[in-house]
Amino acid sequence: AAQVKCALDVTHELGGANYVLWGGREGYETLLNTDMKRELDQAGRFLSMVVEYKKKIGFPGTILIEPKPQEPTKHQYDYDVATVFGFLQRFGLEGEVRVNIETGHSVLAGHSFEHEIATAVALGVFGSVDANRNDYQSGWDTDQFPNNVPEMALAIYHILRGGGFSTGGFNFDAKLRRQSLDPVDLIAAHV
Repeated sequence: AAQVKCALDVTHELGGANYVLWGGREGYETLLNTDMKRELDQAGRFLSMVVEYKKKIGFPGTILIEPKPQEPTKHQYDYDVATVFGFLQRFGLEGEVRVNIETGHSVLAGHSFEHEIATAVALGVFGSVDANRNDYQSGWDTDQFPNNVPEMALAIYHILRGGGFSTGGFNFDAKLRRQSLDPVDLIAAHV
């Protein structure tokens, strides 16, 4: 909570338009040592605290959750847009928090990017987009640069059909060859 508080303070000070929460470790490896109700209740209280703090400091931006079904955990509680929406409804936060949809995470959840955007628009929680792509055969998040023109065109169609961006926009979440140790790749991946 302290890290999010600090980061939200900095985002506000710098004039940020959004604050994205990526719950990459909010899930489980096995149900044998998991109290799911307790963990979901804690996650709901945490998100409520983030929204309360946003209001306290006067941050005008949007709080976003970035759904991802797994990796690094076996199952994450923010699996996809519909799951996040149900979570937000359960804790009365559906009017306070939106989603940041990543192409690669949509694929990991077994959906198309277009599906996740259309779902978010239909549920009124569309916020922002991380545009990238996955290797459809690897089964894990590869964060490659988006180059599938039909896929991106359909995504943009659903964004425009839903009224466009009210906040956020396209973020390019892509990395150069993750496995590369080439100095040029290591530098270019962070510039």
